Amino acid sequence: MSVAHATHPPGREVLTSDDIARALRRIAHEILEGNKGADGLVLMGIPTRGAHLARRLAATLHEVEGVQIPVGILDITMYRDDLRRQPTRTVEPVLVPPGGLDDKVVVLVDDVLYSGRTVRAALDALADLGRPRIVRLAVLVDRGHRELPVRADYVGKNLPTSHSERVMVRLAEIDPAPEGVTIAGPAEPPAPSASPDSGEEDRA
Repeated sequence: MSVAHATHPPGREVLTSDDIARALRRIAHEILEGNKGADGLVLMGIPTRGAHLARRLAATLHEVEGVQIPVGILDITMYRDDLRRQPTRTVEPVLVPPGGLDDKVVVLVDDVLYSGRTVRAALDALADLGRPRIVRLAVLVDRGHRELPVRADYVGKNLPTSHSERVMVRLAEIDPAPEGVTIAGPAEPPAPSASPDSGEEDRA
């Protein structure tokens, strides 16, 4: 095991790996209950960590309901409203499941909901790909501080924070530090490769 894996990242841990798994299972049940089953469901993950969470959520839905839920990737980089103020991140390929999005119940999946601007960009991106019947939002963490009238339909954990704090999500698929969610203060450095508020990087 490398030192990066063995050393716990700075900050206060609020979700462990087991907590994340339990949150996704609860969200899966809530999605199925709200949709009255799995018919017409499509999961669209927002890179980077939202895409991995969408795949995990699809696997959990398969365990619960016994059906394969289509999973896509929705990169919203070029739809952001702060492109002139912040460096553009690498654009990732958009993946639309073979059945498309028209008349589907699309569940957007992201790791952290903060200002709401990422979600607005995601809705603009979806409009260019099809016309879903319903769009829902599932997030692992809702940290508050909304700047737009956006609300998540499914939340793993509501996490009150201050503007100066950073919420860091670490997933085993891409992060070297132990999997989990931590809150770090302004003076605490982020863990290696665990970008703060990785889904909601629009903190302006």
